[in-house]
Amino acid sequence: MSDRPLLGMTVEEMEDAMRARGLATFRGRQLARWIYLRRAADFEEMTDLSKDLRARLSRDLTITDVRELGRWVGSGGAATKYLVGLGDGSAVESVLMRYDYGYSICLSTQVGCAFACPFCASGAEGLHRDLTAAEIIGQWYLAQRRLDERGERISRLVYMGSGEPLDNYENVLDSMRLFHSSGGPGIGYRRMTISTVGIVPGIRRLASEDIPITLAISLHAPNDYLRNRLVPANRTYPLAEVLAAAAEYARDSGRRLTFEYAMIKDVNDHPDLARELGILLADLPCHVNLIPFNAVEECPWEPSDRQAIDTFERLLSMAGIGVTVRRSLGSDIGGACGQLRRRFGED
Repeated sequence: MSDRPLLGMTVEEMEDAMRARGLATFRGRQLARWIYLRRAADFEEMTDLSKDLRARLSRDLTITDVRELGRWVGSGGAATKYLVGLGDGSAVESVLMRYDYGYSICLSTQVGCAFACPFCASGAEGLHRDLTAAEIIGQWYLAQRRLDERGERISRLVYMGSGEPLDNYENVLDSMRLFHSSGGPGIGYRRMTISTVGIVPGIRRLASEDIPITLAISLHAPNDYLRNRLVPANRTYPLAEVLAAAAEYARDSGRRLTFEYAMIKDVNDHPDLARELGILLADLPCHVNLIPFNAVEECPWEPSDRQAIDTFERLLSMAGIGVTVRRSLGSDIGGACGQLRRRFGED
C-alpha cells in the first residue's frame, strides 16, 4: 500500500500516481473528482471505474488515514466538534459552525502548540508536531461528508484551531492552495482566514504570496505590558512590530485586517483598555472581533460579563473601529481548542 494517502494530493500528483502504475493519467482526474467533490471514502463508491480497477487501487492505495474518533453537537446544533484521529495515533480537533451565511470550519494546524498562551488549552502540553496538508484537509473532509447527507456545504475555512498556522507555514499554504484549486474543493481564497499570535516573519512572507486571504491577529491586549502576560510570543514580536507587519499585509493584499480579542474578566476588559485599543488601531483598515473567553480548566480566569463586553464594544465603535461580538459557540462541548484532545489522551 502507498505510504501517502490520496487525500491531500493535487490532481497532478494523482495523475503521476496513476502514470507510475501504468494507467492513463485521466484516472487521476477521476480520483480527484471522487475524493474532493463527492467525498468518496471507499474505492467501491467510484462507479465509473471498472470493478477490476477498483480492486487494484484498493490493494495499492488508501484514500485517507484520518478518521472520526468522536463528534459532539452543541446545544441548538450551531456547533459540532470533531475529534479527528491521525495515522500515528495522535488526535486533533476541528469545529464546524453554522451561521446565517452557511457553514464555517475551524481547522487545527498542529498537534499542540509551542506558544503557550495561558488561556489556551492547545499549548498546555507544548508542541507535539506539525500537521501535514493532507491532515489539515482531512478535517474538512470528515465534516463535509456529514453535511453531504443533508445537501449542505462548508463555505468558509478558518485556520484557528490548535497550533500556530504560521509556525507550520508550508503545509498550511499547501492545504490552502489545494482547497482553492479547480481540481480540489474549489473554495475561494477570500473565504479563508489565517489566525496568528503575530509571527512577524510569517506575516511578511504571507504578504508576498499574492493570495487574498483574511489575516486575523490574536491581539488580546492594547499594550506590550499586558500582552506579554497573555501572549508570550509578544516578547519576541512586540506590538509595534506586529502592527507594522499587519499594515504591510493590508497594503499588499488589499484586505481588511481582523484583530481577535478574548474578553477575560478583570484582566483585559477595563474601559480604559478599550480606549487604548481604539487609539492603537486608528490608522489601520481593520475590524475587531470580541470573543467571550472560553474557560479552560487549568486557567483561573473567567469570561467577561455581558455589561463589560457591551461597554468595550461601544467604546471601540465610538473610536471609529469596526467591532462585533462573536457569537459563543461550542462552550458546552469543550469549545476551547485542545480540551477534547487532552481528554482523549487521558482515556
